[in-house]
Amino acid sequence: MSPPILVPMPDRQHVLDVEIVVPVYNEAHILQESIGRLHGYLTEHLPVAWTITIVDNASTDTTFAAARTLAGALPAVTAVHLDRKGRGHALKTAWGASDAQVLAYLDVDLSTDLAGLSPLIAPLLSGHSDVAIGTRLSRGSRVVRGTKREFISRSYNGIVRTVLSTSFTDAQCGFKAITRTAAERLLPLVRDDAWFFDTELLVLAERSGLRIHEVPVDWQDDPDSRVDIAQTAKDDLRGILRLFGDLSRHRLPVEAIAEELGRRPLAPATRPGFRSQVIRFAAVGGASTIAYALLYLMLRPLFGGQAANFLSLLLTAVGNTWANRWFTFGVIGRLGVVRHQLQGLVVFGIAWGITSGSLLGLHAAEPQASPVAEILVLTAANLVATLVRFVLLRGWVFRSHRSAPESSERPGASASPSETPMELIT
Repeated sequence: MSPPILVPMPDRQHVLDVEIVVPVYNEAHILQESIGRLHGYLTEHLPVAWTITIVDNASTDTTFAAARTLAGALPAVTAVHLDRKGRGHALKTAWGASDAQVLAYLDVDLSTDLAGLSPLIAPLLSGHSDVAIGTRLSRGSRVVRGTKREFISRSYNGIVRTVLSTSFTDAQCGFKAITRTAAERLLPLVRDDAWFFDTELLVLAERSGLRIHEVPVDWQDDPDSRVDIAQTAKDDLRGILRLFGDLSRHRLPVEAIAEELGRRPLAPATRPGFRSQVIRFAAVGGASTIAYALLYLMLRPLFGGQAANFLSLLLTAVGNTWANRWFTFGVIGRLGVVRHQLQGLVVFGIAWGITSGSLLGLHAAEPQASPVAEILVLTAANLVATLVRFVLLRGWVFRSHRSAPESSERPGASASPSETPMELIT
């Protein structure tokens, strides 16, 4: 592999505050306009020391030639050529070589309104937060995109939050920033070099106790996007399973990073009493039962009764464990979250045995039972399984943590003062 080609580096006579990386692949047709807009905006609206780095990911057109032309014509613009593709690879390379206090990136199509840049980087420069992300899924966001991409985005982020027990809302928005200190600790742990890079970095940051700041953004879909949605979805799902396995087996030193960076837990919070737990558990159980019934009706025509029952229970079990962990039993930290999910799957196995047994009994008594009869029997069995779930969750899964809750937030985090007055960033 040939080394990266750099042209030319800006003259840095003072501390560089922000480096904004723009990964590109075969974007010669829009590069000049996009970088020109970005450079003009930063010059007018960002009163800190900044630089733009264009990273060409092995383009086969004239993208790098256009990047070199821009680097020669515009101050504080750098062009980098890499001989293989991958957004994650581009960010690892550029961020790993940077000396800026804050490392950011955005997509070359500028789908995200640049007005979000100042609120993105300000909390990192001030020391309040460690990572900042643009989110298209908050109430304050304004998003224009097709129904298909909206559904895919919300589904993906829902899977990430459920399986990996995260709290950030939008893993894949191409508008993020991280402090150099956090990047130095996390980048060596990120294995993905493509689109899952963002999700993996954020999960590791959150598990390490880093503070993630979210910025609602205005975002408009690029109709010229050449992302292979199907392949990207498959790669991302594989990445989620791999990361879940690594975290559950303690292969990633997130606790050590949290200790090293001083991300200690808050004081214990007051846990809900037994009566409150019963009421909350009933609410979660009711929602889970409805979700289960809807999933079963959707999946039965595709997979048959037993398989639909299994898949419906599995999906609702993961969400049920997550909701009960936080809402019912008041476990608000991330310590033991993977173990809790694994124990929740054991509880799921017991629930599956109860409901599967009821379905087998129904078919033994009435071989031609209708879907409505199946739903009635399975709903009753699921209610019994829900009671068993409460006993096991309260007496086994969360029993040892009722007196020692953990939190990922810093106690009274005293941010180190920034060398850049924040009133300048407006």
